[in-house]
Amino acid sequence: MSTDIKSKITIDALKNTSIYKVIPAIILTSALVFAFLVWLIYYHGGAEYSSGVIGRLPALNASLNGISTVLLLFGYYYIMQRKFETHMRFMTGAFASSSLFLVSYVIYHTFQGHTPFEGTGFIRPVYFIILISHILLSAAVVPLVLSSFYFAFSGKFSTHKKLSRITFPVWLYVSVTGVMIFLILNAW
Repeated sequence: MSTDIKSKITIDALKNTSIYKVIPAIILTSALVFAFLVWLIYYHGGAEYSSGVIGRLPALNASLNGISTVLLLFGYYYIMQRKFETHMRFMTGAFASSSLFLVSYVIYHTFQGHTPFEGTGFIRPVYFIILISHILLSAAVVPLVLSSFYFAFSGKFSTHKKLSRITFPVWLYVSVTGVMIFLILNAW
C-alpha cells in the first residue's frame, strides 16, 4: 500500500492512541450494548405502543441488513483488487448501514419487546438454529468490527488484515441471517 493511500485512510488521533486503551474500551462498550439489547428484548417487555411506522421497522431492518450484505461483498471484492480507498468506502457504508439497523432495531424493540416465533414443524428448529447463531455472532461482531476499523484507521494495516479475515465472514453471516430471520418470521 502506498504512503499516499495510507495517509488518506489513517486518522492521526487514532494513530497515536494506545491499543491497550482502545481494545478494552471496545470490549466494554460492546458488552454494554449487548446487555442492553438482551434487557430491551427479553425483560423490558415493550411499551405497548404501535403505529404504522413501528410496524414497518422490521422490513426496514431487513433492508438495512441486506444493504450491509451487498456493501460488504463489494468491499471484499475491492480489497481483493487492492483498491484500498474504494474498499474503505464500501466498508464504511456497511458500517453506516449496520449502525442505522441498530438504531431502528432498538426503536422497534423499545415499543414491541420480544417477537415470538409461532411456526411449527421442520421450520421451528431451523429458525432457532439460525436465530441462536445470529444472536451469538452478533454479540461477537460488534467488537470485531470496531477493532477492525480501529486498526485500519490507526494505520495498523497488518493487524487489520489479520483481524478482518475473522470479522468479514462473521459480519456477513450476521447480515445475511438477519434478513433470513425476517423472511422466516413473516413466512410462518
